[in-house]
This record gives sequence, C-alpha cells and structure tokens, in this order.
Amino acid sequence: MKQQKENNFWTQLKQDNPEYIMALAPMADVTDNPFRRILSEIGPPTVYWNEFVAADGLAHTDARPKLERLLTYEQDQRPIVAQIFSGDAQNCRKAAELCVEHGFDGIDINMGCPARNIIKQVSGSELSKPEHRERVRDIVEQTRIGAGDVPVSLKTRLGFNYIDMDWVEFVLGLQLPVLTLHLRTKSEMSKVPAHWELMTEIREMRDRISPGTLLFGNGDVTSVEHGKQLCAEHGIDGVMVGRGLFTNPWLFNESINLENVTVPERIELAVRHTEYYVQENMIDGVMNKNFNLMKKFYKVYINGFPGAKELRVEMMSAKNLDDVKTICQNFLDNHVE
Repeated sequence: MKQQKENNFWTQLKQDNPEYIMALAPMADVTDNPFRRILSEIGPPTVYWNEFVAADGLAHTDARPKLERLLTYEQDQRPIVAQIFSGDAQNCRKAAELCVEHGFDGIDINMGCPARNIIKQVSGSELSKPEHRERVRDIVEQTRIGAGDVPVSLKTRLGFNYIDMDWVEFVLGLQLPVLTLHLRTKSEMSKVPAHWELMTEIREMRDRISPGTLLFGNGDVTSVEHGKQLCAEHGIDGVMVGRGLFTNPWLFNESINLENVTVPERIELAVRHTEYYVQENMIDGVMNKNFNLMKKFYKVYINGFPGAKELRVEMMSAKNLDDVKTICQNFLDNHVE
C-alpha cells in the first residue's frame, strides 16, 4: 500500500512544532463543538480531533442529518481532524467524502474504541485482532479513496487481549501520515498505567518501517510539560490528551496555573460551556441532545473550593440553562465576595 500524497497539513504542522505536538483526543459526547469552543478560548491544543462519528450512519441518507451535526466546528479550531469508525470499507469511503465536503484538514479512523456496541459492529478495537488484517487494509484504502488529497490517519491500541507488536508493525506498514497509539490493550481499558515503557521500541520500529509517519502517544499525559518530556524521552512527534482535561481543562495553556484560577472564573466557564451546549443542540426550540449529557463537565469546573460539592449537587438537578444560571448566581451572591 503506497503512502498517501503529502498534500496535507501534517508536514507543515511538524515543521512549525518540531519538538512536540499536543493533540486533543476524540471522545464521544466530550470533544464536541461546544467543548472545543471552550478549549479554543482558554487553551487550544496544537491540533483538534472531533468526537468520533459512525461512518455507517454518514453513508446513509436517513441517519445522516443527525450525525452530520457532529461534524460542526469553528474556524478557530483549525487544524481539525474528523474521526470516523466502521467495519465497512465502502461506508468509510462515503463518510470520508462527506468529511472532505465539510472541509476537515484530516480524517482519522478509530480502531481503538473498546465499547461493546462498537466491537459488535466489527469496528473500533475489534479491528486490532489478527483475523481482521485484510479488512483493516481495505478500510484504510477505501477511506483514502474517499478522502482524496486529505490525509488519512489512524488511532488504535496496542492490541485486543494482549500487547500485540505484530499489530503495531502491521499498521506502521500502512504508511500513514500519522499513527496514534493508546498505550493500553482493549482488555486493559484504562485500569492500568499506559505502557510508555514500550514507546521507544515502537518509535524505533517506526523509524525502520515508515519513517515518514508521525507517531503520537496517548495515555496518562497530565500537562504540556509532561508531553514535552515524553516526546523528548521516546523521540516521538506528539502526544494526545483526553482524560487529563477532566482534571484540568486549562491543560493546554502553559501560562495558566490551576491554583490561581478563581472561583468566579470556574463558575463562569461552566455557565459559558452550558450556553454553548444549548446553542449547538437547540433546534426550533427543542433540544436535539439530552441536556443531562452536559452535566458531566460540572465536576471539571466546579471543584477545589469551599462549597463546590454542594454547588455541583444543585447544578446536577438543573433542567435547563436558566436553572444553571440561577443556581450559579445564587452561589456567587452568597459565597463569593
């Protein structure tokens, strides 16, 4: 399989960021447009990934309108990569064509999701099993056809039930512009520390098999400084951050000390994020997405100060944006001078 034409943004991004690239991980119902809007304001990554979207749905007109909303992004989020998933190569091609129409800078194939409903579709981390090698090759090839000159990358894990270096070697052989490895197996989920001890060996494998592939590591990255250290230690090109943002949404902004973020700033950010969420999902006066899905972010912003737990409990009972605003204003009036 020949490497895709280098008519892509990755080469320039690497030139502009030779020491390290900080990437936003794709997380379902997390890295949506409202959250990315927040990150673009308080601390943007080097490159954004959107939350993954089902290629099967994008490929069929009946399901497409609702799923296509997940391909929304703002221009200040560039460069941005659309991530799709499917076990059907033809659907991946059709989905890639649609992502190109939406103007994404890159397209990424998810072969690492451990969710049962994804695995049942012979997608996500299921594709890392040895018996699916030819299917994987076909998916990548058809996605490239659909993408044209837009670069196609891949994100996966170290294997399904065990660490499988044959799988890593195989995906490196696909000559991708970027390969992101979540350094755990599907079976390990996130229950064990990421296997960063293997990354130098993997990078050496990359150098031998596909030196043109940018290599990103994913798992347990806690700060930009930590990401820099990992890139320098292992000789890789970047790191991808996901769950670390739940501890510190300002993670990508090195100028922000979390301890210096004030209570009003935290509360204002929670309200602003809620406003963006409602703006994004309100259609003709009706929420297109469950309001309760927004509430998982309240523990991200509302913590580390007296009364935070009680405020979160109240916010979790909110039914709409007005409720959130009222609850937060009452707290500020009564607890913050």
